[in-house]
Amino acid sequence: MPTVLLTGANGFLGSHLARELLKRHYTVRTFVRPGSDSRTLMGLPLEFAEGDIRRAADVAAAARPCDYIIHAAALAQINPARSPDVWHINLNGTENVLSAADKAKVQRLVYVGTANVFGFGSQSQPGNETRPYAGYQYGLDYMDSKHAATQLVAKSTLQWGMPVVSVHPTFMLGPLDAKPTSNAMLLELYRGRVPAYTGGGKNYVHVRDVAVATVNALTQGRNGEHYILGNENLSYREAFQLMAEVMLIRPPRIRIPDWLALRYGRLCDLKTQLTGKPALVNSAMMKVAIDGHYFSVNKARQELSLPATPIRLAVQEAFNWFVEQGYLDKVP
Repeated sequence: MPTVLLTGANGFLGSHLARELLKRHYTVRTFVRPGSDSRTLMGLPLEFAEGDIRRAADVAAAARPCDYIIHAAALAQINPARSPDVWHINLNGTENVLSAADKAKVQRLVYVGTANVFGFGSQSQPGNETRPYAGYQYGLDYMDSKHAATQLVAKSTLQWGMPVVSVHPTFMLGPLDAKPTSNAMLLELYRGRVPAYTGGGKNYVHVRDVAVATVNALTQGRNGEHYILGNENLSYREAFQLMAEVMLIRPPRIRIPDWLALRYGRLCDLKTQLTGKPALVNSAMMKVAIDGHYFSVNKARQELSLPATPIRLAVQEAFNWFVEQGYLDKVP
C-alpha cells in the first residue's frame, strides 16, 4: 500500500488524519518531535519517525521513501502575538517539507494551512479562496507565518512543478484534543470563565470532516489549488449558546462593546510589558474577536467531497471525550 508521511501526527488534527489514513489502508509514517506527547496515537499500527521539523535533514530522512506527504505540523500560538518559534516552525518547517517532497519525488503533497490566509466576509457574504489576505491588521505571527508559508507552497508549484494541494481549515472542534487547543473554549465555558461575548464570529467545522477532506486531497482536487475546509458560520453569541446547550450550562448573556474589548486588550498588553508574562489575552486577539471571520466552503464540497457534520455533534463528541478523559476534574 502507498506510504504517507504525516507531519504533526500527534496533534489534534493529526490524530484524526492518522486514523482516516489507516481506515483507507495507507501505510502511515508519523513525524513527531522526540519526547512529545503522542497519547492519542497509542495502539495504532503506525511507523514512527522522530525529528524536528526545523531540521531539513530530519524531514528528508523521514520522507525516504514515501509516496505522499500530508504536512499538518504547525504552531498555532496567538499569545504572545509575536514569537520567532512560530516562524521557524510554520515557515521554515514548510520549506523543509517542500524540499523533502521534491527529493522524494512524491506523487502529491497536501499542505494544511488555515482559512485565515484568505479575506473573510459576513454571514450573508462569506469570504472564499479568491479574497486576498486580510490578517496583517492583527499583528499575529501565527496568521502572518501561515500566509507566508502558503505563498511559499504556491511558489513551489509554479517554479518546481511541485504536485501540491492546499487545504485550509477553519475553527476545528471534536474529540482527541489532548493539549487541548481549539476545544479549550468548551472547558472555559463549562468552568464559568467566559462571562461575556464579543460581537464577532467565525466558521466552525468538525475535525473529522477536515481529516476526511484532507485525505481525499491525496487523490482529489486540482494541483496548485486551495480549499477552505469549514462548515457553519456562527456568531460568538450563537456558538456559545449551542455549546452551553450541549454541556447543560448557562451561556454568557452579556455582549462586550467593541471599544471596551479593544481597550481591555491594550491593558493586557501593558500588563504583559510590565510583568514579562503573557496576560490572559492580548490586543491582537481582541481585534480578531470583534470581527466576523466567515467563509464559504462550496469549492471544497464540490472538489474534495468535504462532509458537513453538524457542529452540535462536534461539540457533543468533544465534551464527551473531555468527560471520559477526566478533563473536567482537572482545574488548572
